[in-house]
Amino acid sequence: MRIALIILIGIHAIIHLFGFFKAFGIAEFNAISQPISKTFGILWLVAFLLFVICAISFFTHSNYWWLIGFSAVILSQVLIFNYWSDAKYGTVANLIILTSVIIAYAGFNFQNKVAAERKSLLEKSEPVGEEVITGEAISELPSVIQKWLINSGTVGKSQIYNVHLVQEIRLKMKPEQSAWNNGLAEQYFTVQPPAFNWNINTQMNSILPVVGRDQFADGKGEMKIKLLSLIPVVDVKNDEKVNQATLQRYLAEIVWFPSASLNRHIKWETIDAYSARATMEYKGTKGSGIFHFNEYGNFEKFVAMRYKDSKDADPIEWIVTAIKIEEINGIKIPTECEASWNLETGKWTWLKLKIKQINYNLERMPVDSNG
Repeated sequence: MRIALIILIGIHAIIHLFGFFKAFGIAEFNAISQPISKTFGILWLVAFLLFVICAISFFTHSNYWWLIGFSAVILSQVLIFNYWSDAKYGTVANLIILTSVIIAYAGFNFQNKVAAERKSLLEKSEPVGEEVITGEAISELPSVIQKWLINSGTVGKSQIYNVHLVQEIRLKMKPEQSAWNNGLAEQYFTVQPPAFNWNINTQMNSILPVVGRDQFADGKGEMKIKLLSLIPVVDVKNDEKVNQATLQRYLAEIVWFPSASLNRHIKWETIDAYSARATMEYKGTKGSGIFHFNEYGNFEKFVAMRYKDSKDADPIEWIVTAIKIEEINGIKIPTECEASWNLETGKWTWLKLKIKQINYNLERMPVDSNG
């Protein structure tokens, strides 16, 4: 569809160039029977140039191609109105391009709002402390958590107070869905205060662009999904179930920055030699889950009773399973994971992810991977 739109814009641009040619006697343009003044000829040329720049900007993934496209469509339509009897069918092309421009602007606006949220998130982040984590600092944690922190390489390093990561995502939006939707996600975390901001670009039915953003901030959760960046599919906030679900998600995802297990908002309880329960409470929102490890102290899975949807009457068992463990930036973390729900109809694995990039203790925001 992207190539088709570029071709359409290119052809539409060339048609406008012939309007300029006719005005200056360079070539005949029989599609328009009326004479074209040189003033209007210049406008036809400007429209041609705007469409060409629009096509190039779109091809090169410029964030502002929509602005040039909008200007080109407006000028083009003014010209079409002036030569309506001959040029009216050009309106169809303009409507197609305008629709694409509106969708692009909606995506641009969505990403700008996400960027503003991330900036605010990082500005509120407070360093947890520059001191190196020692064996004494973790001595009051359950032995299995101590083993995990030592095995992961956390002990002997400074505490992590913010995180940026990029994920390659495969997901299914419904249990009956057979094909996976591919996407790219980007996420920021802070430890003090505990918060995250996650957004994804994917496609519905491998055709229609979908953007989504989940957030946990000030003890509250939000979930947004928009089709074509315009049409709300999910928009939930100010809901206790969502608040708890996003807090539990934050809790599960500290496996990517293990020093957060020392956060004062998290209380630990030994279950057995290979598992421990974490209970987190922050600004009136409370949730818990059980971390499971193998005999070496590698994270295996996180299990929690979690609300899948704000409309659910009861929470459902939610499982995050580590598929692959690797060392990145000196910390051993799960780089491939799966997330599943244990539904009445059976286990539904709805998410598979790979960590493509992760950075700790940022001093400034990196360039947005989602463009």
